[in-house]
Amino acid sequence: QVQLVESGGGLVQAGGSLRLSCAASGRTFSRYTMGWFRQAPGKEREFVAAHGWTGGNIYYADYANSVKGRFTISRDNAKNTLYLQMNSPKPEDTAVYYCAAEPGGVGRVSPASRYGYWGQGTQVTVSS
Repeated sequence: QVQLVESGGGLVQAGGSLRLSCAASGRTFSRYTMGWFRQAPGKEREFVAAHGWTGGNIYYADYANSVKGRFTISRDNAKNTLYLQMNSPKPEDTAVYYCAAEPGGVGRVSPASRYGYWGQGTQVTVSS
């Protein structure tokens, strides 16, 4: 079992930068597929990025207003921490950002249902 705690959210101007962190408990962090999701008011939770547990496979959402090229997911297994570096955020990136985890591989990384462990979320607000 793993517990996840996000931090680093806050208010940022469009075009600025922000780094989110997700600290995980337990000694087997390296064996988890990790993901970032977000949920804006009135909208469903959506996939942002994922980092595989082996091979360093990285995935980014591919939809309108995609974060690809602006956000970077990374992990430090020695620190049991997942990161999301947000560069050039836009007002439409405003949402609560959640960290998610699932042991081993998950197949398709984008469905939220593939992940069994979630953090409490951290609010990111991007001002124009």
